[in-house]
Amino acid sequence: MESDNYNNLVKASKEAHRKWRLIPAPQRGDVIRLFGNELRNNKIELASVITAEARKIVSEAEGEVQEAIDMCDFATGLSRQLYGLTMPSERPDHRLQELWQPIGVVGCITAFNFPMAVFAWNFCLASVCGNSIIWKPSPHSFKCADAIKEIWDRVSGEHKDLVILLKGGKEEAVALCKDNNIPLISATGSTQMGKELAPIVSARLGRTLLELGGNNAAIICPTADLDLTVKGITFSACGTTGQRCTTLRRAFVHEDVYAEFIKWTNFMHITQPLKLETLLINLLS
Repeated sequence: MESDNYNNLVKASKEAHRKWRLIPAPQRGDVIRLFGNELRNNKIELASVITAEARKIVSEAEGEVQEAIDMCDFATGLSRQLYGLTMPSERPDHRLQELWQPIGVVGCITAFNFPMAVFAWNFCLASVCGNSIIWKPSPHSFKCADAIKEIWDRVSGEHKDLVILLKGGKEEAVALCKDNNIPLISATGSTQMGKELAPIVSARLGRTLLELGGNNAAIICPTADLDLTVKGITFSACGTTGQRCTTLRRAFVHEDVYAEFIKWTNFMHITQPLKLETLLINLLS
């Protein structure tokens, strides 16, 4: 990675933030509304990019673009709800007011499995609150990032640098995490990635917002409707091509329905579940 190029990107993002934060929040929300409308107008085309690059089925790809659209709608409404408390003071004829300030440049590191939606989750909220964003997409989804950036540039006018793409791999991610100019790092990926990046950010007293991989299980009780259960398990294990933080990896099956459950799952090639003699669920864990 060329340090001069990286420094120029950070400088541009900081300048975009300084201008953007001075715009009233409802006006910022209106720009996000225009962004959402343009995403809506190009939903099919954007979904086709996701299908081609991330290998999602069409319905899931279109659903992902819809998530980005929904986030724009949500952020537009939020732009008129950035409240602060007012409180009584012990001094006569005085009241205290709480004001929330944007934090600056947000570093956003996204994975390939949701190449557009995760960016939208971060960007829409960050931008409507007055922040800029440097987006490092997965190396496996550069075309998806380019498609989103193109639409943002089309509707944002002078605020194009509010979204800056930093393409690359681990080296670029580490550079963002080390950078004192970036107070918040939002990263989506494997648990191992989170373990490696979090100490880098915390070493400079930065903030992290991490969405990491999981090891999720289904619990099948004796009273379960196995037809419905197997359909739910199949979608949970195979949806998003099996690549998401909530993807099912294990099944805990009660011994009373174990044999019947195996019959249901054999033709779907689901990994054989673990047989348990007893099962205890703590709902308050």
